[in-house]
Amino acid sequence: MSEHEQEPLNLAETGTRGRELDRRLFIQFMAFGDCGEPERLAEAMEGAGLPGVVYQDFHDPFGVGVATFSQDPEYFVGPWRDLLRSAPFSGLRLRPEFTMFGRTYALGYEPDLNETLITRPTRTTLHPEWVWTIWYPVRRSGAFALLPDRDQKAHLKEHGQIGMQYGRADYAHDIRLACHGLDSFDNDFVVGITGKELLPLSKLVEHMRGTQQTARYLDRLGPFFVGRSIWKSPFSED
Repeated sequence: MSEHEQEPLNLAETGTRGRELDRRLFIQFMAFGDCGEPERLAEAMEGAGLPGVVYQDFHDPFGVGVATFSQDPEYFVGPWRDLLRSAPFSGLRLRPEFTMFGRTYALGYEPDLNETLITRPTRTTLHPEWVWTIWYPVRRSGAFALLPDRDQKAHLKEHGQIGMQYGRADYAHDIRLACHGLDSFDNDFVVGITGKELLPLSKLVEHMRGTQQTARYLDRLGPFFVGRSIWKSPFSED
């Protein structure tokens, strides 16, 4: 290889033992106001055969949220955009401060990348019993990126262990998305936490506030969308 040549960039997600997968799930969450009949949004998504969830906004009696996903980014400027530009979505007031878009990612210790990147986030989003959800963006401070790798991993492990405790107890389950360069407000991550009841989700956020990562290395957290689902598309392993 000459001095002007270089190894091609590898953009695949990496797991344990050198496993790689060049696929990931893209998820978008959007919120709207002035919606008197949220059931019509569910009917429109179901009629169009598009996957996702419709939520009632906990803070706004005329507010709604919708989440949808695909492995192909073209979906969001194709079928999803077409649906948003037609009734009943076209008559709603978009709340851009709640628009979030991200991609699933691997940390390097996952043995099953397809489960981590595709199946689990889809199952978590569409689980019929996990009706309460909080969506919010996260921006880390630049200081975190300058930490030694071992310190970053220690902070992430502390964070992850709390999440796993809530997950094993079936109190709360998370969807973690990277949104570097994809977010209008320059956030780094999008997080969705979901479960059967609202209280454990609030407790999880409170519990996370005491971690090193949240207390010392977050620059911005929120805004928070709190909602209860009224419709979810069916989940399929395929």
